[in-house]
Amino acid sequence: VEGDLEWTLFSPDETPDLHHMYGQAFKARYEEYERKADEGKIQLWKRMRARDLWRKMLTQLYETGHPWITFKDACNIRSPQDHAGVVHSSNLCTEITLNTSRDETAVCNLGSVNLSRHIREGALDREELARTVRVAMRMLDNVIDPNFYPTSEAKYSNLRHRPVGLGIMGLQDALYQLEMRFDSEEAVDFSDEFMEFISYHAILASSELAKERGTYETYSGSKWARGIFPVDTVRLLEEERGQSTHLDLRERLDWTSLREHVREYGMRNSNCMAIAPTATNANINGCVPSIEPMYKNVYTKSNFSGEFTVIIEYLVEDLKKFELWNQSMLERVKYYDGSVQEILEIPEFVRLRYKEVFEIEPLWLLKHASYRGKWIDQSQSLNIFTNTKSGKALSDIYMTAWKLGLKTTYYL
Repeated sequence: VEGDLEWTLFSPDETPDLHHMYGQAFKARYEEYERKADEGKIQLWKRMRARDLWRKMLTQLYETGHPWITFKDACNIRSPQDHAGVVHSSNLCTEITLNTSRDETAVCNLGSVNLSRHIREGALDREELARTVRVAMRMLDNVIDPNFYPTSEAKYSNLRHRPVGLGIMGLQDALYQLEMRFDSEEAVDFSDEFMEFISYHAILASSELAKERGTYETYSGSKWARGIFPVDTVRLLEEERGQSTHLDLRERLDWTSLREHVREYGMRNSNCMAIAPTATNANINGCVPSIEPMYKNVYTKSNFSGEFTVIIEYLVEDLKKFELWNQSMLERVKYYDGSVQEILEIPEFVRLRYKEVFEIEPLWLLKHASYRGKWIDQSQSLNIFTNTKSGKALSDIYMTAWKLGLKTTYYL
């Protein structure tokens, strides 16, 4: 697309191995099939400008929110289980990136830490968060054996690899508590910091479970067994593509001792982390879903129980501090459909902190995700929010997501 070159569409019955390839190997095989097409050795094919195909994909996204753009090379090159198969697709919500085959249907056991419950006195409570992660990993591993599996392929896959996906919810709540704007380098740095911490303790917990219960069946030959951790795979992706993600790969924690622990005891789970949408879970727990910014400061939600109004309590409390919260203010917030950006009596730094998701540039969503993604062995349900009508702007968003090394995106 960037080079304005042509792309060839094939029928998979004539190019069956492409489904199981990615990266440079895919490129070489694909170009071989293109030559065969030119030589008349392939019957069903069509050639078109890559940009025309890309434009069709973006038009579908703009009109429907689908199809969700995911990147097969990043999913596979960064997969801990590259020795045991191929990631052919994600799950519905695009956070699970596990191998599938004729014999195996990928299954993942999910859990989410409410990050907002781990902020104490204006800082991340590391001791409490470490404890939560360790307990959560044990619970997720416990559920694998007695689980109900509807097919033999699902049971076979899950018992062999024992993948789990520990994620988070309540990121926006935590940022409110820390008095950080979502669209700031400070907040991106926080995403980097807490995800490294969760990753460290999730991997440690899985390795401790391996010491106690044994490694998963296909551990030998995995990236874990080869001493390659999620953050290391960013460099592998850069090497495969021949271009940098420009991500800062520095480590703040003592990963050397953790690598030694894994080298000695192995891992109980093939995969440890994935960030799911948590839409219902977050409502039950009273926090903002998953890794999302605030959708609206005031909105009405409907479900089978009826309709109820949701208002952001953090905003109310901040307005009370400035003696600005009253019936008149509530009516003005409702008049602006939840937005506070036009209400100039509210101090600017407060208004900026309470930007709604469509008031935040999409690049900030991508930046947060790319820095979290360094530490995650699966992926994240990353919705893209934009009010642009520009096809070029939309293209730039997804091109940037690819360049930053993201594995998947969810709804537009």
